[in-house]
Amino acid sequence: MLQPNASGCSDYRDPETLMMAQPQQPITSACTPSAKRSHAPYLQVNKLWKHYGNFAALKEVSLEIEEGEFVCFLGPSGCGKTTLLRAIAGLDPQSRGEIVQGGQTISRLPPEQRDFGIVFQSYALFPNLTVTQNIAYGLRSLKKSRQEVAQKVNELLETIGLPDMAHKYPAQLSGGQQQRIALARALATEPSLLLLDEPLSALDARVRLHLRQEIRSLQRKLGITTIMVTHDQDEALAMADRIVVMNHGIIEQVGTPEQVYRRPVNAFVANFVGTMNLLPVKAANQQQVRVQSRLINSRSYKSKQMDAAWLAFRPEVAEIKPVGLHLDGNRYEGFSGTVLHTEFMGNFLRIEVSLPEFQQSVQVDVSSQHTDLTLCAPGYQVCVSVPVDELQVFERYNNSAATGAILSGKNEEVAA
Repeated sequence: MLQPNASGCSDYRDPETLMMAQPQQPITSACTPSAKRSHAPYLQVNKLWKHYGNFAALKEVSLEIEEGEFVCFLGPSGCGKTTLLRAIAGLDPQSRGEIVQGGQTISRLPPEQRDFGIVFQSYALFPNLTVTQNIAYGLRSLKKSRQEVAQKVNELLETIGLPDMAHKYPAQLSGGQQQRIALARALATEPSLLLLDEPLSALDARVRLHLRQEIRSLQRKLGITTIMVTHDQDEALAMADRIVVMNHGIIEQVGTPEQVYRRPVNAFVANFVGTMNLLPVKAANQQQVRVQSRLINSRSYKSKQMDAAWLAFRPEVAEIKPVGLHLDGNRYEGFSGTVLHTEFMGNFLRIEVSLPEFQQSVQVDVSSQHTDLTLCAPGYQVCVSVPVDELQVFERYNNSAATGAILSGKNEEVAA
């Protein structure tokens, strides 16, 4: 059974050993959020590998995180994001590579000697302890006085908005309340690094939305360096300063939410983060692609001598126009097609249009209040208009399994 240690972390080691283990003070004063370091990032992951037998869950992963950043590890199941988080925590040590925190190498330190707090999806609260006792557990292990413990617990209960829950037990709390208690316990020892392993995935949608806003607000208030693992693109886009997109044990892209969404580096990132229409084409030159005998203008791209390519655009950048409407060919490209069906999504309509020249369909998102609904009727002939600056080009690998994984958004093992 997982047992939390004094830093709020959980481990698979013997529970009695964990209960007896005394947490260390922060590695150095340089680890505290108030410390100023200009010479190096707060957290450095250097060429990390993790093997399970012959399977490599992490493949030479390198990453730098600045002090006070909120970073999300984002990717499909099995991509290595949780493995990387657990390696940073020392819960599942790397096979090779180095981890540096606050200027000191922590690669081989056990979890209780690392300076972090952690919150899991499963909360991992002690069911036989009250809210106060759960939050105070790490503080008492640090030999804090009763007065210090009581003061800190009261402060944290106020911070998370549960001042009246001090004497309740976990079973008497909702899922959202339990997760906030787990967060308070992780913060009680004032770690300089907070690790969140899919903390919101077990909650219903409304609670999840509210709690993610609370967590982000609290992180900004405390200035604590935070890493959160999630497979939810909306969470990552809404909460992170930077997103680390992972796939098959490697990092595909690191960037701000806007960079990852608007300027994905490849087809996997483009299709995994948000919705992306991917149309098979042939590369022609650095500003055009070809489908059959037609040349299509696009945003400039580095051809890298590629042949097969994807022409990509987001559903929200396209418009539905009547067939035959003149378009400025230098600014827009138009694709003729037939409306297959329309979904009402509240403030917008999602229209699926079949494009014969590509032998597949695309999605177009339009305003539900400012769109001519006659153009959205199934069977109607329309033109899908897309600004040239929004047409991106990505390399398309000659590998049917890899192509299928990209189009489905799944992380299936495929041949290199």
